[in-house]
Amino acid sequence: MKQLVCLIFGCWMFACLPARQVSAQVSSLVIATDKTTSLIFPFPILHVDRGTKDILVQQVKEADNILLVKAAAQKFSETNLSVVTNDGSVYTFRVSYSKDPSVWVWHIPVQNETTLSIYCNGILDNKRTMRGISDHSWDMLATVVGIYIKGNVMYYQLKLENRSPINYDVELLKFYIRDKKKGKRTATQENELTPLYVAGNTSQVKANCNNTIVVALDKFTIPDKKYLAIQILEKNGGRHLLMRIQNNKILKAILLPDLK
Repeated sequence: MKQLVCLIFGCWMFACLPARQVSAQVSSLVIATDKTTSLIFPFPILHVDRGTKDILVQQVKEADNILLVKAAAQKFSETNLSVVTNDGSVYTFRVSYSKDPSVWVWHIPVQNETTLSIYCNGILDNKRTMRGISDHSWDMLATVVGIYIKGNVMYYQLKLENRSPINYDVELLKFYIRDKKKGKRTATQENELTPLYVAGNTSQVKANCNNTIVVALDKFTIPDKKYLAIQILEKNGGRHLLMRIQNNKILKAILLPDLK
């Protein structure tokens, strides 16, 4: 999968509803008879299996990654729900009843590292789709050449060019959210982002060569008066690089297609 292309997808907004991410493969799910719980998966749903008929499920035609869940009866015995998505992942939930669930919308993160690897490595060879984000220092140039999104994951495609006769050894590649301005008596606030997966050579850019790197991060947008910083430091050197990304660039992320 060399050239990943953009597909059109209808966005579903769940404004003002409490939302939470499932962080483990087996998670507890609480449902009610008079409230609908929405499960938003990172990939289209292929199959749903209910432990008992006490669970009612419905897939959304306009958004094939969303599953609506309700209880068919009150105070049923704990059962389970399994969902298979088209990336090969299987999500299993323990399901129980509550008259008033505290969470109605669940954003399910990617749990299959193989999926992240396929997308990241597929983007490595993509042509440049974005301009205006770069930094340079002493014949070393870093550029954001593409931003992509699939489900709850965003992919940042970076190009590192070494136009010097000296190898560039990478000591640090860091993503973080940072304040745009710093007051005289206020410390700068930084929120470091942990990559879900990284593809490409992140250790060294050989002399007169270039590397492409793709970094997968949890989906996010940037609060007002902040920006996304991508920092690259040279080991035992001074060719340090810092790229700043504003919300207007992130919102131009290209939607990736489903895996086949």
